[in-house]
Amino acid sequence: VQLQASGGGLVQAGGSLRLSCAAPGRTISYYVMGWFRQAPGKEREFVAAITWSGASTYYADSVTGRFTISRDNAKNTVYLQMNSLKPEDTAVYYCAAKLNSKDYSLLASYDYWGQGTQVTVSA
Repeated sequence: VQLQASGGGLVQAGGSLRLSCAAPGRTISYYVMGWFRQAPGKEREFVAAITWSGASTYYADSVTGRFTISRDNAKNTVYLQMNSLKPEDTAVYYCAAKLNSKDYSLLASYDYWGQGTQVTVSA
């Protein structure tokens, strides 16, 4: 599964961005989808995940209440709505996919990765 992340950019603190992750020509209906991020000099970390049906979502404590993950299986696309952005949210954001429905926050459990999109939040 090839994943294409987009929607990153430069935004001021308190602003919003919506990231998209598309899988052109490939259905993602059966996959758990996740978003991860990696800041300079830090390890890649879990941000959010959504089950194949969209019925359940999971978030890192640092983004709970500010970020929302959603999906449109008909469009083979997953979204990450990011509100009330903070400078510490600055990172490259990656989308990922897997079939296994366990360990949503475990980076190593994901099988497919997109190329990443840069999000920069200025103070």
